[in-house]
Amino acid sequence: MLNWCSLPFSQLTTDQLYELLKLRTDVFVVEQNCPYPELDDKDRINGVYHLLGTSNSELVAYARLLPPGVSFPQVSIGRVAVAGHTRGKRYGQQLISKALEECQRLWPDTDIQIGAQVYLEKVYQQFGFVRNSEDYLEDGIPHVDMVLSNGR
Repeated sequence: MLNWCSLPFSQLTTDQLYELLKLRTDVFVVEQNCPYPELDDKDRINGVYHLLGTSNSELVAYARLLPPGVSFPQVSIGRVAVAGHTRGKRYGQQLISKALEECQRLWPDTDIQIGAQVYLEKVYQQFGFVRNSEDYLEDGIPHVDMVLSNGR
């Protein structure tokens, strides 16, 4: 079982910030061979929360929770990442469940929009997300927009 905390940028410790940026870089830049800037100025926006999942004090799961109007008109979840060496332990499912729970706590009864990598579409469908776009390329990786109506 993972330990969770959800914090705005201003409350992250230096170590937490370093760990989340390292995990995101390891997954999105190195592992996915995606040489695009990882820092997009959304991390510090007022109302954005960083969801950190740790196991034995190691950050192994992360998601960024964004209020309406930042990435999409709706609340959104992005930068969903699980440490490579922990895959197969269902941390990804725990992460999505916790992210949805936190979004409901922060922004009750709102739709949640995501830009999912196409190969993960079925995973998100298990949580109730429905495709609402055609496939598109983002940073050279096929994506699809999906929505969870009323956050449920």
